[in-house]
Amino acid sequence: MWKKRKPDYRDTLRASYAGYVTQAIVNNLAPLLFLIFQETYGISLHQITLMITLNFGIQLLVDLLSAAAVDRVGYKKSIVFAHMVSAAGIGAMALLPGYRGLMVSVILYAVGGGLIEVLISPIVEACPTEEKSASMSLLHSFYCWGHVLVVLGTTLFFALAGRERWRLLCLMWAMVPACNAVKFARVPIRSLKEEGETLSWRKLLGGRLFWIFALLMVCSGASEQAMSQWASAFAESGLKVSKTAGDLAGPCLFAALMGSSRIFYARFSEKIPLKRFMLFSGGMCLTGYILAAYSQSPVLALAGCALCGLAVGILWPGTFSLAAAGIPGGSTAMFAFLALAGDLGCSAGPTIVGLVADACSNIQAGLLMAVLFPIMLFLGVLLTNIIGDGGEN
Repeated sequence: MWKKRKPDYRDTLRASYAGYVTQAIVNNLAPLLFLIFQETYGISLHQITLMITLNFGIQLLVDLLSAAAVDRVGYKKSIVFAHMVSAAGIGAMALLPGYRGLMVSVILYAVGGGLIEVLISPIVEACPTEEKSASMSLLHSFYCWGHVLVVLGTTLFFALAGRERWRLLCLMWAMVPACNAVKFARVPIRSLKEEGETLSWRKLLGGRLFWIFALLMVCSGASEQAMSQWASAFAESGLKVSKTAGDLAGPCLFAALMGSSRIFYARFSEKIPLKRFMLFSGGMCLTGYILAAYSQSPVLALAGCALCGLAVGILWPGTFSLAAAGIPGGSTAMFAFLALAGDLGCSAGPTIVGLVADACSNIQAGLLMAVLFPIMLFLGVLLTNIIGDGGEN
Protein backbone atom coordinates (compact mmCIF):
# COMPACT_ATOMS: atom_id res chain seq x y z
CA MET A 1 0.00 0.00 0.00
CA TRP A 2 1.27 3.46 -0.90
CA LYS A 3 2.53 5.35 2.15
CA LYS A 4 2.39 9.14 2.34
CA ARG A 5 5.87 10.72 2.52
CA LYS A 6 6.70 12.51 5.72
CA PRO A 7 7.67 16.18 5.13
CA ASP A 8 11.44 16.72 5.24
CA TYR A 9 13.88 19.61 4.85
CA ARG A 10 13.33 19.71 1.09
CA ASP A 11 9.75 20.72 1.90
CA THR A 12 11.10 23.30 4.35
CA LEU A 13 13.16 24.85 1.57
CA ARG A 14 10.18 24.88 -0.79
CA ALA A 15 8.02 26.58 1.84
CA SER A 16 10.83 29.09 2.40
CA TYR A 17 10.96 29.85 -1.33
CA ALA A 18 7.19 30.43 -1.27
CA GLY A 19 7.72 32.64 1.78
CA TYR A 20 9.76 35.01 -0.33
CA VAL A 21 7.01 34.96 -2.96
CA THR A 22 4.73 36.22 -0.17
CA GLN A 23 7.30 38.89 0.66
CA ALA A 24 7.26 39.95 -2.99
CA ILE A 25 3.47 40.28 -2.91
CA VAL A 26 3.66 42.34 0.28
CA ASN A 27 6.16 44.79 -1.18
CA ASN A 28 5.13 44.96 -4.83
CA LEU A 29 1.37 44.50 -5.24
CA ALA A 30 0.34 47.91 -3.88
CA PRO A 31 2.80 49.86 -6.10
CA LEU A 32 1.08 48.36 -9.15
CA LEU A 33 -2.19 49.80 -7.83
CA PHE A 34 -0.94 53.28 -6.84
CA LEU A 35 -2.58 55.09 -9.74
CA ILE A 36 -5.78 53.07 -9.23
CA PHE A 37 -5.79 54.18 -5.59
CA GLN A 38 -5.37 57.78 -6.74
CA GLU A 39 -8.32 57.46 -9.12
CA THR A 40 -10.53 55.54 -6.67
CA TYR A 41 -9.90 57.50 -3.47
CA GLY A 42 -8.53 60.82 -4.78
CA ILE A 43 -5.30 60.56 -2.80
CA SER A 44 -2.11 62.51 -3.48
CA LEU A 45 1.44 61.48 -4.35
CA HIS A 46 2.42 62.46 -0.81
CA GLN A 47 -0.16 60.06 0.66
CA ILE A 48 1.09 57.26 -1.57
CA THR A 49 4.65 57.99 -0.41
CA LEU A 50 3.36 57.67 3.17
CA MET A 51 2.04 54.18 2.34
CA ILE A 52 5.50 53.10 1.18
CA THR A 53 7.15 54.64 4.23
CA LEU A 54 4.65 53.01 6.60
CA ASN A 55 5.13 49.59 5.01
CA PHE A 56 8.88 49.52 5.40
CA GLY A 57 8.79 51.49 8.66
CA ILE A 58 6.55 48.84 10.25
CA GLN A 59 8.77 46.09 8.85
CA LEU A 60 11.75 47.89 10.37
CA LEU A 61 10.02 48.05 13.78
CA VAL A 62 9.12 44.36 13.57
CA ASP A 63 12.75 43.52 12.77
CA LEU A 64 13.84 45.36 15.90
CA LEU A 65 11.25 43.87 18.26
CA SER A 66 11.47 40.32 16.92
CA ALA A 67 15.22 39.93 17.44
CA ALA A 68 14.68 38.57 20.97
CA ALA A 69 11.09 37.35 20.72
CA VAL A 70 11.49 34.85 17.86
CA ASP A 71 13.88 32.57 19.74
CA ARG A 72 11.45 32.42 22.68
CA VAL A 73 8.27 31.87 20.66
CA GLY A 74 9.89 29.51 18.16
CA TYR A 75 10.47 29.65 14.43
CA LYS A 76 7.45 27.55 13.46
CA LYS A 77 4.78 29.53 15.34
CA SER A 78 6.35 32.80 14.23
CA ILE A 79 6.53 31.97 10.52
CA VAL A 80 2.96 30.61 10.46
CA PHE A 81 1.70 33.77 12.16
CA ALA A 82 3.69 35.91 9.70
CA HIS A 83 1.93 34.33 6.73
CA MET A 84 -1.51 34.56 8.33
CA VAL A 85 -1.20 38.29 9.06
CA SER A 86 0.25 38.88 5.57
CA ALA A 87 -2.82 37.23 4.06
CA ALA A 88 -5.09 39.35 6.25
CA GLY A 89 -3.37 42.56 5.20
CA ILE A 90 -3.42 41.83 1.47
CA GLY A 91 -7.08 40.86 1.66
CA ALA A 92 -7.89 43.97 3.71
CA MET A 93 -6.91 46.20 0.75
CA ALA A 94 -10.02 44.88 -0.95
CA LEU A 95 -12.33 44.81 2.06
CA LEU A 96 -11.58 47.99 4.03
CA PRO A 97 -12.83 51.25 2.48
CA GLY A 98 -10.93 54.47 1.77
CA TYR A 99 -7.41 55.67 2.47
CA ARG A 100 -7.66 54.71 6.15
CA GLY A 101 -8.54 51.19 5.09
CA LEU A 102 -5.44 51.12 2.90
CA MET A 103 -3.29 52.23 5.82
CA VAL A 104 -4.71 49.50 8.08
CA SER A 105 -3.99 46.90 5.40
CA VAL A 106 -0.44 48.22 5.03
CA ILE A 107 0.14 47.85 8.78
CA LEU A 108 -1.13 44.26 8.74
CA TYR A 109 0.86 42.99 5.77
CA ALA A 110 3.94 44.93 6.88
CA VAL A 111 3.95 43.04 10.20
CA GLY A 112 3.85 39.77 8.27
CA GLY A 113 6.47 40.91 5.78
CA GLY A 114 8.83 42.03 8.53
CA LEU A 115 8.59 38.69 10.31
CA ILE A 116 9.11 36.78 7.06
CA GLU A 117 12.25 38.80 6.34
CA VAL A 118 13.64 38.04 9.81
CA LEU A 119 12.77 34.34 9.76
CA ILE A 120 13.28 32.92 6.28
CA SER A 121 17.05 33.44 6.01
CA PRO A 122 17.92 31.80 9.38
CA ILE A 123 15.45 28.99 8.68
CA VAL A 124 17.31 28.21 5.45
CA GLU A 125 20.71 28.80 7.08
CA ALA A 126 19.79 26.21 9.76
CA CYS A 127 18.73 23.58 7.20
CA PRO A 128 21.30 20.76 6.80
CA THR A 129 22.58 21.89 3.36
CA GLU A 130 25.98 22.69 1.86
CA GLU A 131 27.09 25.77 -0.14
CA LYS A 132 25.31 28.23 2.14
CA SER A 133 26.04 31.34 0.04
CA ALA A 134 24.65 29.66 -3.07
CA SER A 135 21.56 28.50 -1.14
CA MET A 136 21.06 32.03 0.18
CA SER A 137 21.30 33.54 -3.29
CA LEU A 138 18.87 30.94 -4.68
CA LEU A 139 16.46 31.62 -1.81
CA HIS A 140 16.46 35.35 -2.43
CA SER A 141 15.92 34.80 -6.15
CA PHE A 142 12.41 33.63 -5.31
CA TYR A 143 11.61 37.13 -4.11
CA CYS A 144 12.39 38.25 -7.65
CA TRP A 145 10.36 35.50 -9.32
CA GLY A 146 7.54 36.36 -6.94
CA HIS A 147 7.83 39.97 -8.08
CA VAL A 148 7.67 38.84 -11.72
CA LEU A 149 4.64 36.66 -10.89
CA VAL A 150 2.89 39.59 -9.22
CA VAL A 151 3.44 41.88 -12.22
CA LEU A 152 2.52 39.30 -14.86
CA GLY A 153 -0.45 37.96 -12.90
CA THR A 154 -1.76 41.44 -12.19
CA THR A 155 -1.27 42.55 -15.80
CA LEU A 156 -3.08 39.44 -17.09
CA PHE A 157 -5.90 39.91 -14.58
CA PHE A 158 -6.45 43.52 -15.64
CA ALA A 159 -6.41 42.52 -19.31
CA LEU A 160 -9.07 39.85 -18.74
CA ALA A 161 -11.20 41.32 -15.94
CA GLY A 162 -10.51 45.06 -16.08
CA ARG A 163 -8.95 47.53 -13.64
CA GLU A 164 -12.28 48.11 -11.87
CA ARG A 165 -12.13 44.59 -10.35
CA TRP A 166 -8.85 45.20 -8.54
CA ARG A 167 -10.41 44.22 -5.20
CA LEU A 168 -10.92 40.65 -6.44
CA LEU A 169 -7.28 40.65 -7.49
CA CYS A 170 -6.17 41.47 -3.92
CA LEU A 171 -8.27 38.61 -2.51
CA MET A 172 -6.72 36.19 -5.01
CA TRP A 173 -3.16 37.21 -4.07
CA ALA A 174 -4.02 36.83 -0.37
CA MET A 175 -4.44 33.08 -0.97
CA VAL A 176 -0.68 32.64 -1.49
CA PRO A 177 0.39 33.41 2.12
CA ALA A 178 -2.73 31.68 3.47
CA CYS A 179 -1.78 28.41 1.75
CA ASN A 180 1.89 28.71 2.71
CA ALA A 181 0.94 29.15 6.37
CA VAL A 182 -0.55 25.66 6.21
CA LYS A 183 2.62 24.38 4.50
CA PHE A 184 4.92 25.81 7.18
CA ALA A 185 2.77 24.30 9.93
CA ARG A 186 3.64 20.83 8.59
CA VAL A 187 7.35 20.96 7.69
CA PRO A 188 10.35 20.40 10.02
CA ILE A 189 12.15 23.58 11.11
CA ARG A 190 15.48 23.88 12.93
CA SER A 191 16.81 26.99 14.66
CA LEU A 192 20.35 28.34 14.63
CA LYS A 193 20.44 27.92 18.41
CA GLU A 194 20.34 24.17 17.88
CA GLU A 195 23.71 24.48 16.12
CA GLY A 196 25.24 26.25 19.13
CA GLU A 197 25.53 29.67 17.43
CA THR A 198 24.94 31.98 20.40
CA LEU A 199 27.03 35.13 19.93
CA SER A 200 25.82 37.69 22.50
CA TRP A 201 24.19 40.93 21.44
CA ARG A 202 26.95 42.93 23.12
CA LYS A 203 29.68 41.22 21.12
CA LEU A 204 27.63 41.39 17.94
CA LEU A 205 26.78 45.10 18.20
CA GLY A 206 30.21 45.98 19.56
CA GLY A 207 32.03 44.82 16.44
CA ARG A 208 32.92 47.39 13.78
CA LEU A 209 32.50 44.82 11.02
CA PHE A 210 28.85 44.29 11.94
CA TRP A 211 28.12 47.99 11.40
CA ILE A 212 29.76 47.88 7.99
CA PHE A 213 27.47 45.00 7.06
CA ALA A 214 24.53 47.01 8.45
CA LEU A 215 25.53 49.91 6.17
CA LEU A 216 25.66 47.52 3.22
CA MET A 217 22.16 46.30 4.05
CA VAL A 218 20.80 49.87 4.23
CA CYS A 219 22.32 50.66 0.84
CA SER A 220 21.17 47.34 -0.65
CA GLY A 221 17.57 47.86 0.43
CA ALA A 222 17.54 51.49 -0.68
CA SER A 223 19.15 50.75 -4.07
CA GLU A 224 16.61 48.00 -4.74
CA GLN A 225 13.37 49.54 -3.52
CA ALA A 226 13.97 53.12 -4.65
CA MET A 227 13.67 51.83 -8.21
CA SER A 228 11.30 48.91 -7.60
CA GLN A 229 8.63 50.93 -5.77
CA TRP A 230 8.55 53.77 -8.30
CA ALA A 231 9.21 51.95 -11.59
CA SER A 232 5.53 51.45 -12.45
CA ALA A 233 4.49 55.03 -11.68
CA PHE A 234 7.68 56.33 -13.35
CA ALA A 235 6.92 54.46 -16.56
CA GLU A 236 3.24 55.37 -16.70
CA SER A 237 3.30 59.04 -15.59
CA GLY A 238 6.91 60.04 -16.23
CA LEU A 239 7.55 58.29 -19.55
CA LYS A 240 3.92 58.41 -20.75
CA VAL A 241 3.72 54.75 -21.75
CA SER A 242 0.70 52.52 -21.15
CA LYS A 243 0.33 50.73 -17.80
CA THR A 244 0.72 47.31 -19.41
CA ALA A 245 3.85 48.28 -21.34
CA GLY A 246 5.23 50.20 -18.37
CA ASP A 247 4.73 47.36 -15.88
CA LEU A 248 6.23 44.76 -18.22
CA ALA A 249 9.23 46.88 -19.25
CA GLY A 250 9.70 48.47 -15.83
CA PRO A 251 9.08 46.49 -12.59
CA CYS A 252 8.64 43.12 -14.34
CA LEU A 253 11.91 43.26 -16.25
CA PHE A 254 13.59 44.74 -13.16
CA ALA A 255 12.52 41.74 -11.08
CA ALA A 256 13.35 39.17 -13.77
CA LEU A 257 16.89 40.45 -14.16
CA MET A 258 17.32 40.68 -10.38
CA GLY A 259 16.30 37.04 -10.07
CA SER A 260 18.56 36.05 -12.96
CA SER A 261 21.50 37.70 -11.22
CA ARG A 262 20.83 35.67 -8.07
CA ILE A 263 20.43 32.41 -10.00
CA PHE A 264 23.66 33.17 -11.86
CA TYR A 265 25.61 33.65 -8.65
CA ALA A 266 24.04 30.55 -7.07
CA ARG A 267 25.25 28.56 -10.08
CA PHE A 268 28.78 29.99 -10.27
CA SER A 269 29.44 31.03 -6.66
CA GLU A 270 32.53 28.81 -6.38
CA LYS A 271 34.19 30.62 -9.30
CA ILE A 272 33.19 34.24 -8.63
CA PRO A 273 34.66 36.23 -5.70
CA LEU A 274 31.62 37.61 -3.91
CA LYS A 275 33.05 41.00 -2.98
CA ARG A 276 34.28 41.69 -6.50
CA PHE A 277 30.89 40.76 -7.87
CA MET A 278 29.24 43.15 -5.41
CA LEU A 279 31.61 45.98 -6.34
CA PHE A 280 30.86 45.44 -10.02
CA SER A 281 27.14 45.36 -9.25
CA GLY A 282 27.34 48.62 -7.29
CA GLY A 283 28.91 50.37 -10.28
CA MET A 284 26.30 48.90 -12.62
CA CYS A 285 23.49 50.07 -10.30
CA LEU A 286 24.88 53.61 -10.34
CA THR A 287 24.91 53.53 -14.14
CA GLY A 288 21.29 52.34 -14.23
CA TYR A 289 20.03 55.14 -12.00
CA ILE A 290 21.84 57.80 -14.01
CA LEU A 291 20.42 56.37 -17.23
CA ALA A 292 16.87 56.36 -15.85
CA ALA A 293 17.18 59.88 -14.43
CA TYR A 294 18.83 61.64 -17.36
CA SER A 295 17.68 59.81 -20.49
CA GLN A 296 15.09 61.59 -22.62
CA SER A 297 14.27 58.33 -24.39
CA PRO A 298 11.61 56.10 -22.75
CA VAL A 299 13.41 53.03 -24.07
CA LEU A 300 16.76 54.02 -22.53
CA ALA A 301 15.12 55.14 -19.29
CA LEU A 302 13.38 51.77 -18.95
CA ALA A 303 16.69 50.09 -19.81
CA GLY A 304 18.15 51.95 -16.84
CA CYS A 305 15.40 50.53 -14.62
CA ALA A 306 16.13 47.03 -15.90
CA LEU A 307 19.89 47.47 -15.44
CA CYS A 308 19.28 48.36 -11.80
CA GLY A 309 17.42 45.08 -11.38
CA LEU A 310 20.37 43.12 -12.75
CA ALA A 311 22.75 45.07 -10.51
CA VAL A 312 20.96 44.85 -7.16
CA GLY A 313 20.35 41.10 -7.37
CA ILE A 314 23.41 40.04 -5.40
CA LEU A 315 23.54 42.94 -2.94
CA TRP A 316 21.07 41.78 -0.25
CA PRO A 317 21.85 38.01 -0.19
CA GLY A 318 25.54 38.77 -0.76
CA THR A 319 25.65 40.92 2.36
CA PHE A 320 23.93 38.17 4.36
CA SER A 321 26.55 35.69 3.12
CA LEU A 322 29.47 38.01 3.93
CA ALA A 323 28.08 38.59 7.42
CA ALA A 324 27.50 34.88 8.07
CA ALA A 325 31.12 34.15 7.05
CA GLY A 326 32.67 37.18 8.74
CA ILE A 327 30.76 36.99 12.04
CA PRO A 328 30.44 33.32 13.03
CA GLY A 329 27.79 32.68 15.66
CA GLY A 330 25.62 35.65 14.74
CA SER A 331 22.45 33.58 15.29
CA THR A 332 18.94 34.92 14.81
CA ALA A 333 19.86 38.29 16.31
CA MET A 334 22.35 39.04 13.53
CA PHE A 335 19.86 38.21 10.78
CA ALA A 336 17.18 40.26 12.56
CA PHE A 337 19.41 43.32 12.92
CA LEU A 338 20.62 43.04 9.33
CA ALA A 339 17.01 42.74 8.17
CA LEU A 340 16.31 45.82 10.28
CA ALA A 341 19.06 47.71 8.47
CA GLY A 342 17.84 46.44 5.11
CA ASP A 343 14.27 47.55 5.80
CA LEU A 344 15.57 50.93 6.93
CA GLY A 345 17.07 51.23 3.46
CA CYS A 346 13.87 49.90 1.85
CA SER A 347 11.96 52.66 3.63
CA ALA A 348 14.48 55.47 3.12
CA GLY A 349 15.18 54.83 -0.56
CA PRO A 350 11.67 55.12 -2.05
CA THR A 351 10.70 57.75 0.54
CA ILE A 352 13.55 60.04 -0.54
CA VAL A 353 12.67 59.45 -4.19
CA GLY A 354 9.01 60.25 -3.48
CA LEU A 355 9.70 63.41 -1.48
CA VAL A 356 12.12 64.80 -4.06
CA ALA A 357 9.77 63.84 -6.89
CA ASP A 358 6.87 65.56 -5.10
CA ALA A 359 8.94 68.71 -4.47
CA CYS A 360 10.19 68.86 -8.07
CA SER A 361 7.00 67.47 -9.67
CA ASN A 362 9.32 65.07 -11.51
CA ILE A 363 9.93 61.40 -10.64
CA GLN A 364 13.23 61.44 -12.56
CA ALA A 365 14.59 64.08 -10.17
CA GLY A 366 13.78 61.73 -7.30
CA LEU A 367 15.55 58.84 -9.01
CA LEU A 368 18.64 61.00 -9.45
CA MET A 369 18.92 61.38 -5.65
CA ALA A 370 19.05 57.59 -5.33
CA VAL A 371 22.54 57.43 -6.86
CA LEU A 372 23.85 58.06 -3.33
CA PHE A 373 22.97 54.51 -2.29
CA PRO A 374 25.07 52.49 -4.77
CA ILE A 375 27.96 54.90 -4.19
CA MET A 376 27.85 54.27 -0.42
CA LEU A 377 27.50 50.53 -1.00
CA PHE A 378 30.60 50.49 -3.19
CA LEU A 379 32.57 52.25 -0.44
CA GLY A 380 31.14 49.93 2.21
CA VAL A 381 32.33 46.78 0.42
CA LEU A 382 35.80 48.30 0.21
CA LEU A 383 35.67 48.99 3.97
CA THR A 384 35.09 45.31 4.75
CA ASN A 385 38.59 44.64 3.39
CA ILE A 386 40.06 47.27 5.70
CA ILE A 387 38.17 46.48 8.92
CA GLY A 388 37.90 42.71 8.62
CA ASP A 389 38.00 39.76 6.30
CA GLY A 390 34.22 39.27 6.05
CA GLY A 391 34.56 36.07 4.10
CA GLU A 392 35.56 35.73 0.51
CA ASN A 393 37.55 38.47 -1.15
